[in-house]
Amino acid sequence: MNCFPVAKIHNGYASKFGIPKQSSIAKTIISEIVFEPEFRNPDAIRGLEGFSHLWLIWEFSESEPSRSLTVRPPGLGGNKRMGVFATRSPFRPNPIGLSCVEIAGIDYECENAPVIKVLSADLMNGTPILDIKPYLPQFDSKPEAAGGFSKDLAVNRFEVIIPEKLRLIYPDSFLSDVTAILSNDPRPQYHNDPERIYGFVYDGREIKFRVFEHTVEVTDISEV
Repeated sequence: MNCFPVAKIHNGYASKFGIPKQSSIAKTIISEIVFEPEFRNPDAIRGLEGFSHLWLIWEFSESEPSRSLTVRPPGLGGNKRMGVFATRSPFRPNPIGLSCVEIAGIDYECENAPVIKVLSADLMNGTPILDIKPYLPQFDSKPEAAGGFSKDLAVNRFEVIIPEKLRLIYPDSFLSDVTAILSNDPRPQYHNDPERIYGFVYDGREIKFRVFEHTVEVTDISEV
């Protein structure tokens, strides 16, 4: 069976660092699903307007296939091994990801229409999407499901401090996205150095920051 992309994601995530660790974390950030030319037809999404969420099946395009039976999930500090099929690690025999995203709208008038706008995607810009399926709440939602070791992986919200001098330069919409990303602490779980300056690129700008206790301080933003 040969798989090929039906679409690609377009957003501001220029590298793996800074991308939310799971979908549904940075809930306000918009990404666009742009179809490949042969699927760029409203008929391909006929009926989608009645759904609120989608499953995206996509390729970890920056990860090589791995035959290892165990991996070190970053959420466990990167020093404990689990079976590859008990994790969502990108290092897998077939580097395929699965994300649930919320539909923010469908643009039928833009140049590459139709374009699906979605919230809370955890995909890097340009990631190939292999398939799109509607989320069916009556079948896909399992409130009684057990979370295994993931139940201990709490989502900690950090306070984000952006200096006033930067707020005067950059638009509120951009700073809102930066806040959503940093409030979930994009660092690996095993990093805990309050003096270290981290950096990542989002929407064509490099954001530098440091973390102390439960606070993230943006130290600089510059164009790239």
